[in-house]
Order: sequence, then structure tokens, then C-alpha cells
Amino acid sequence: MRIGIANDVPMAAEALRRVIAATRHHQVLWIARTGLEAVRMCAENRPDLVLMDLNMPELDGVEATRRIMEESPCAILIVTGRPQDSVNQVFRALGAGALDVTATPMLAGQAEGGGQLLAKLRTMEKLIRHSGGNQAMARPAPLHTVERRGAGVQTLVAIGASTGGPVAIARTLGGWHAPPDCCIVVVQHIDENFADHFAKWLAEQLVMPVRAIEHGDPLMPGTVMIAKSNDHLVLDEKLQLGYDAVPREYAYRPSVDVFFRCVAQHWRGDAIGILLTGMGRDGAEGLLALRQAGKTTVAQDQATSAVYGMPRAAVELDAAQLVLPLPKIGPFLRSTVGGRS
Repeated sequence: MRIGIANDVPMAAEALRRVIAATRHHQVLWIARTGLEAVRMCAENRPDLVLMDLNMPELDGVEATRRIMEESPCAILIVTGRPQDSVNQVFRALGAGALDVTATPMLAGQAEGGGQLLAKLRTMEKLIRHSGGNQAMARPAPLHTVERRGAGVQTLVAIGASTGGPVAIARTLGGWHAPPDCCIVVVQHIDENFADHFAKWLAEQLVMPVRAIEHGDPLMPGTVMIAKSNDHLVLDEKLQLGYDAVPREYAYRPSVDVFFRCVAQHWRGDAIGILLTGMGRDGAEGLLALRQAGKTTVAQDQATSAVYGMPRAAVELDAAQLVLPLPKIGPFLRSTVGGRS
């Protein structure tokens, strides 16, 4: 991959350059010292991937990410000193279109940090390849009344998202008290080291309780449950949630497709599958499985998606019964499932 580095700290930028230079698969295309310079360089010489710091002069990493995604879209990985100390900035950047976050190698420790960054680069390369490069970037069916199973949960809302997902999820669920017999399960592409922070951040945005899913958890009524592992979230025949490393070859981890297919196979009650903004195709085939199982399916529209990859793939498969702009997905949930604001 051709990689751009946006970092105003010379030692950090050099640490990133050395990690990349030590591989045969990647090359440093340019180094920007300010957010504004990164925007300009992306326009003049667009890379496959930008390693974006959060705190820079002229434009910070959040606004630089937003500008790049608007003007010269490409994959962006947030690379910053201590991501856990900048949770709000991280999720603003993810909402603006960044794919993921990791720590700067120099500050994480050269050996460990370099290995973590290279692992991220391998994942980014798979995502970019599967999505086709930087160019990636009807009425609802009635809910069926059937035999319901699972500890007081009668309606399951399954949400999948990637690039731009955290903010989209918060906007979709914000201000909503779901009915006490409804459970919301979220599969967001995010590194497991930051998943607990995502759950805490989302809890600050919502009025419903939010919890990260532990292996073996049951579906919890009235709760937003968040996948927290790089393994895939699954729902078994006993309606217990858990994690499974298989399929190992999937670039998307945790995979929305895997969870949606589990819901289609095992959940016999009412369900709504929602596929939000994201790079690639993950979730499209799973959404189709949900539709074929008689569940209601929704995809976010192009105009309001940070990256119209995953929803577009679902639309191309005719997996979505409804294609809605983000501001209308929350009201649709309220009118279909009930609850209160």
C-alpha cells in the first residue's frame, strides 16, 4: 500500500516511517506536519491509507479526516499516543470516516507497538482490497408474530456498522427508551482494545443501558449490547451470545455477516436488521439472510453514509426492504418497535 503519514511530532512520524519501511509491502508516499497539509497532499497525491494523528496544528485529526473524506476519500487509520485518553476525539474521527484506531508505536514501545501497527496495516489492506479500493468508499415487511424465545426478549434489533458507525449508531438510538421486551445488539468494526471504551462512550450518548457482551451472555431486554472482541459475535440455538474465531479468513472482525446469519438461523421472534455506513461488503449477505428469514431489513442511504460500501452492497443484493437516510432510521425503529422518547 501507498501510505501517507499525518503527524506533527518528528519522532512519532519517524517511528511510523521506520515500521512501514521495514516491510516489503508498503511505502511511505508523504509525511504531512499539519492537518491542512494532509488534506492538500491527499488531493494532490492520494494514498491508499493515511495514518492520522489526532492533535495537529491548523486542522486537528478529526477535521482533517472529515475534509479528506469529503474531498479525496481514502482509508484513514487513527494513530495517536494514548487513544484511551482521547475517547471523544477518537469517536468523532471514526464518525467522520476513519476506519479504526491504534497507538503510536513510539509511545506503545517499539517492538510491541510496531507489531500492532503492522497487524492493523494487514487488516486495512484486506479491507481496501475487498472494497475495491478508494472508489468504495419498498415498504417494510410486517413483523411476524411467531413463537418467541429468550428471557423476556420478544424483539431483537441487530445493527451492523463500520466506517462512520459510532456516530451513526448514537444518532439512531439517541433519546429512545426501547420497550422492555426489546434487545438491541450492535456489531461495530472496532479493535477489541477499544471496544470497552466504545461501550462507555455510547452509554454517555443514550438513555438506555449499554453493556459490552461477555461470552455466554443471554440477550438482555431493554439493553443495548455491544460486541467487544476481534472474534465474531454469534448467537447459538440456546440464544446465548458468544465469540468464535471461525471463519478465520474474514477481514471484517467482528463480522456483521456472521451475527446476522446467526439471527436468521436461530431467532424465531420479531427482528429488525439495520446495516449502517461502512467500507466494504460486510453485512450485506447477512442482511439478505435476515430478509429471506422473514425479518425486517433496513440499510442507510448513500447521502448520509460516511462511506457507502456496506449499505450499497446490501442494496445491490436486494437485501434491504427499506433504504433510509440516517435521521429517519431512529423514528422508523420507534414507530415499528414502540417504546418512548
